[in-house]
Amino acid sequence: MPLPPRPALLDETLRIVARRYRVPPTPTVTTDAQNGHSATTLARAIDQARQALAQGHTPHADIERAFVDALTQLIRDAMREGQGDPAIQAMELRHRVAPVREYASLAAGADADRREILAAANAIAHPAKLARMPRGLPAETLADVQAAASSGSWQALTDAVQRLCELPDTHGDVALARGCARLLESAALTRLQRLDVLAADARVRHYQSLWDRNGPRPGSATALRQGSDAQQRGAAVEALAAQALEALAQRLNASEAHGQIVLASETSAARYRVVTSMRVPASLPASADRAKSEWDAALLRRADVIRTEDDAPAWDLCLLVEAKASVDAASTDLPRLLRGLQLLAHADIHTTYPFKTQQGIVPLRGESLRALPTDGPGLADMVLYCCDAPADPAPRLLNAASRMQLLSAPASIAFASQLAQGQPADTRTLHPVWHSLLTSPQWSGVLNQYPQLHQVRALMVHTDDLLDAAHSAHL
Repeated sequence: MPLPPRPALLDETLRIVARRYRVPPTPTVTTDAQNGHSATTLARAIDQARQALAQGHTPHADIERAFVDALTQLIRDAMREGQGDPAIQAMELRHRVAPVREYASLAAGADADRREILAAANAIAHPAKLARMPRGLPAETLADVQAAASSGSWQALTDAVQRLCELPDTHGDVALARGCARLLESAALTRLQRLDVLAADARVRHYQSLWDRNGPRPGSATALRQGSDAQQRGAAVEALAAQALEALAQRLNASEAHGQIVLASETSAARYRVVTSMRVPASLPASADRAKSEWDAALLRRADVIRTEDDAPAWDLCLLVEAKASVDAASTDLPRLLRGLQLLAHADIHTTYPFKTQQGIVPLRGESLRALPTDGPGLADMVLYCCDAPADPAPRLLNAASRMQLLSAPASIAFASQLAQGQPADTRTLHPVWHSLLTSPQWSGVLNQYPQLHQVRALMVHTDDLLDAAHSAHL
């Protein structure tokens, strides 16, 4: 059965809802940019380069000069002692100082090394084994092994294992002797000991302090608390978005009932409904790699007459809503959202797919999924980002991910290192960043970051504005 026409009231609601987060199609010269705000100037130069490439032209030398000058200032600002960007300062220190570089390399694999050593220590001195042993020198030494491994005291662990090796009881226990030898010869233990030595270096301590300024360490109590707060904040925005969508569904139901559109063959159940936490089934015939697999809320329309094998009504998709606690979060989410739409649009038109939601299993017709736009202007008819954050009167035109990629490029870090050492900083060092921006696929996200920002902001509405539009739309 073909899809019914979109309800005019839905189109009118989407037309009149305020779009307070919009930005112009191209970055405009602001007072900040005129006063030397490097991030805004960079965003403008990048977009001018993008436009030139799109027209088949090589960007003018003036654009390159503006880009390099702005990137130079961005790096200088980031390297300003005490008030710059601690993450970039940490990267520069790692680039310049060999012990810091070694420490960072060892620290990256330290968790795996700790697990390996703890497993090896448990193999010879597991707490359950110690509980069964009679008191005496072997038991006390094994307890020392277990305590040192559990506390991460790697030199103490080495000393305890060496003492254990010298005991007569160990000489007569082949398995224990082998376990001790494996521990002492372990490359993981050597790396952990070296990590402890490096951690005492003043430059390494400075490196660690820079990362601590950048935010709480993963797994720390502060990081866990912040994660919990963010989760609660996101859930609150999702609830507000769902409420606004429910108001729209009620208006649509009332409008169709008033217009005598409801068919006699239909039950008295509502024609429109809202579901939340809608999870994409694995049966869709496309790769779900890096695609959105769960949608915060969706507006559905019950299909005429069509029912599933268990006589449940089938539904068509009318609108998808994603809730974001911050405006910037949507920009980083957009590529995943587009891949999620592409996944849904691969549905077979003759198949009904079971979607798990907070309201139970909901069967959606493949034909309505197949009709989804996957990019371009049609997105505005099918997708909304909802947020309850205030609109920024001067939105950040260079997103955080692009800024970090620009600052952490090898050429940028090399330039920052010249600054840190008080050497004459040569801006020619930064020209490879410009050439990568124009030619490398890895830089396409930076090159296209402003059109992405424009697209996201055009799809974004405040939850209050959506609720107001749902109540005030009329035909």
